[in-house]
Amino acid sequence: MKKITEQMKIWNGTFGKKYTIRNPKTVKEMDAHYRKCYGKTRTEMNSEFLDGIDRSARILEVGSNIGVQLMLLQKMGFNNLYGIELQWHAVEKSKRKTKNINIIQGSAFDIPFKDNFFDLVFTSGLLIHISPKDINGVLDEIYRCSRRYIWGFEYYADRCTEIVYLGKSNLLWKNDFAKLYTKRFTNLKLKKEQRVKYLDSNNVDSMFLLEKKG
Repeated sequence: MKKITEQMKIWNGTFGKKYTIRNPKTVKEMDAHYRKCYGKTRTEMNSEFLDGIDRSARILEVGSNIGVQLMLLQKMGFNNLYGIELQWHAVEKSKRKTKNINIIQGSAFDIPFKDNFFDLVFTSGLLIHISPKDINGVLDEIYRCSRRYIWGFEYYADRCTEIVYLGKSNLLWKNDFAKLYTKRFTNLKLKKEQRVKYLDSNNVDSMFLLEKKG
């Protein structure tokens, strides 16, 4: 039986659809949003972490929504891009918005690709919405599908901290996700991490790149 969590039910309903509607729809909007939040664009952040990655690398985003992050990578020259997204509404929008990007409906707990299929697997604001009691299942799937790199951009805290999100509890947790990966998988090494402070608050996000060794 496929795993269905309380969080998945919420994201696959009206709440998730509203999230898709209110968030950036284009690369230009995404970069403007990041500049407003952090003082630099998502393109600039990505370049700092991915300039050494071959543009033909096979890349998967887990939780791709309508595909804007993947479109940004495509604009940077990456040409072998895949996404998996839980929410049908977002998947249908992605099919209309993207070209030559393979986005399918599916769950982070059951990624429908074989072991080591991708050179790099990444999340952007996905792990924060996985309950701490379930997080290892998602980390395991991401690790399984990646041949070499795991990349992430997530809310940061030095320990697991629940945050009330748009009036809802049991839906968002900050954590040190890079550390969760390296503690769970001993051959994963932290290649680079940058903690990025918000311009208008003391909140911090973390971008990290992990690499399988051996």
